[in-house]
Amino acid sequence: MLLRARGVSKVYHMGEVEVHALRSVDLDLRESEMIVLLGASGSGKSTLLNIIGGLDRPTSGTVAYEDVDLTELDDGGLTEYRREHIGFVFQFYNLIPSLTARENVSLVTEIARDPMPAEEALDMVGLSDRLDHFPAQMSGGEQQRVAIARAVAKRPRLLLCDEPTGALDVETGKLVLSVLQEVNDTTRTSTAIITHNAAIAGMGDRVVRMSSGEIAEEHVNEHRVSIDEIAW
Repeated sequence: MLLRARGVSKVYHMGEVEVHALRSVDLDLRESEMIVLLGASGSGKSTLLNIIGGLDRPTSGTVAYEDVDLTELDDGGLTEYRREHIGFVFQFYNLIPSLTARENVSLVTEIARDPMPAEEALDMVGLSDRLDHFPAQMSGGEQQRVAIARAVAKRPRLLLCDEPTGALDVETGKLVLSVLQEVNDTTRTSTAIITHNAAIAGMGDRVVRMSSGEIAEEHVNEHRVSIDEIAW
């Protein structure tokens, strides 16, 4: 098992009001699998992803990455965990406007322990002809593919994608999701995609539905479908 979360809760205090973002969530992430976390806005899926990725800490519960309890790590330990093991892809691309695609990816490869060349990562996402283009010279889908290349270039064990198609139209979103599927197939990096779009549930090996900070349903797909097979 790559990662095991047990009894994870997250409570935010807003004055005298307690907001329960997560309520005793149990979740396993396995080697090489692709998991889709489904849920409406406010269901707790982004909070859970942030805790798994070491960007946030749970109020209670444990998160173990292999044999390391993330809840016992200090800030420096969590930074090392994110740097060495986690790749992030967010809804908004977070590229540096003054840097080319190659340079944006190289920012990560310069601090990773065993990175792939930026050119290789960009070729993997179909952008070998856009290496020296700036973000303003690329479409939204191309920028998101640069973000994916940046995430996978450091060869993470776990790729966490938070609404990666949320800012894209349907056709461009299909392309980005097919890239994520190809990356998972090629690199065998464990991949978690969170989304509110139930149509894409079939692309995962496993689907977890969240509601009101809890896991409402979980099932395994007997056959993982390609993006072209999905009825949008």
